[in-house]
Amino acid sequence: QVQLVESGGGSGQAGGSLRLSCKGSGYTYRRAYMAWFRQAPGKEREGVAGANSDSSESYTYADSVKGRFTIARDNANNALYLEMNRLTTEDTAMYYCAAESPPVPSVVRLRPSAYTYWGQGTQVTVSS
Repeated sequence: QVQLVESGGGSGQAGGSLRLSCKGSGYTYRRAYMAWFRQAPGKEREGVAGANSDSSESYTYADSVKGRFTIARDNANNALYLEMNRLTTEDTAMYYCAAESPPVPSVVRLRPSAYTYWGQGTQVTVSS
């Protein structure tokens, strides 16, 4: 049974930083394509960042977070991270970790429909 558990959410100030973590189990983590999504109240779930599994270290970012957020994975510990810097109030949302067996074509890596496995989410609230 695949399980993804997020942690690290909370409250932050605009301009500040937060770090999210996702711990995976029950699947071949090293091969899975992993990604972070977020969903704000009243809005659709949107892709934030994705990380490939192989040594190519291929990363994908939404335009809204490029240069501010960094995704990283630790295959040895089945972990995925999202370092969020220069936070804005627009970053307030529930953040979800997702996993999918490869291949995940680059054109769909930030689409929720491309992923089978999801965590329960962790809330991030940014105040001005």
